[in-house]
Amino acid sequence: MPEADIALLAEAARAAGKIATRYFKRDLKAWDKPGSQGPVTEADLEVDTMLRETLGAARPDYGWLSEETPDAPSRLSATRVFIVDPIDGTRAFIEGNPTWSHSLAVAEDGDVIAAAVYLPIHDKLYLAGRGEGATLNNLPITASDRVDVTGAEVLAARPAMDPEHWHEGTPPELKRQFRSSLAYRMALTAEGRKDAMLTLRPTWEWDVAAGTLLVTEAGGAATDRTGAPLRFNNPTPQVRGVVAGGRHVQSGLIQNLA
Repeated sequence: MPEADIALLAEAARAAGKIATRYFKRDLKAWDKPGSQGPVTEADLEVDTMLRETLGAARPDYGWLSEETPDAPSRLSATRVFIVDPIDGTRAFIEGNPTWSHSLAVAEDGDVIAAAVYLPIHDKLYLAGRGEGATLNNLPITASDRVDVTGAEVLAARPAMDPEHWHEGTPPELKRQFRSSLAYRMALTAEGRKDAMLTLRPTWEWDVAAGTLLVTEAGGAATDRTGAPLRFNNPTPQVRGVVAGGRHVQSGLIQNLA
């Protein structure tokens, strides 16, 4: 049972928030990572170091996969692995937008079994455990029960709405909104505040591992863009996009995708 790991992730996520908020809206060092991998800041690295040391000490037999740690093939032989994004939505963090998060997950043999997504500025802590349901600040959350894709509220970047991605053009009247943090997009979807989220390009595991469990434990569905199950701790730590949401809307989006 994942209860002990959920508690561990929750404590670590709050500790990450204390570090990151010291830097938020301050004059911090930031630079672009090589290979068009986006920005990173000194806050990302300090949070990553703390999480790696804290979680590693608590579970020394678990593997480690983080956006800000050089990848090590030893994780592939571990039964359980931490999958971590120290700050998800770094661009928002740099810009002073509060919708960044800490995303922490434990995967066992490819399936996420414990998850935490924390937004320190809003003090919103989303937690989930396999078979245990999903919560926001200790209260149960449930994904959207909307049936009709037409008019659904969907979190996505603008390019995902391009007609080329859809069999018969973009589904009509989709109400697209955006949040920088993929983990927060998935958390809002799990909470039922949005009907679905999608990202259609290859997606790093650390962005979506925790959110995947939040959505499914909230009664929704989360797959890759083809409708295949999401599996984690892959040799190349990416999945083929993500479509997540209430079961009816999620299925409808998958059916419409080219």
